[in-house]
Amino acid sequence: MEIMMLLIPMSVVLVLLIGAVFWWSVHSGQFDDLEGPAHRILADDDGAAHPEAGTGTPSLTGVKPLPRPEP
Repeated sequence: MEIMMLLIPMSVVLVLLIGAVFWWSVHSGQFDDLEGPAHRILADDDGAAHPEAGTGTPSLTGVKPLPRPEP
């Protein structure tokens, strides 16, 4: 029973600390744009940064496709 006198105040302090950190993160803008970084990864155009990639349509990977065999 004596351990409960220690664990209950410690858990209340921990809950208050977690709540304060969550409140700070919400009010500082940490959750404002959740989808923007994911769209920036997909729309990133590295074709101009790799001149050895060729002169066609820039690809996301910078790898040239293999030539198709003639039928």
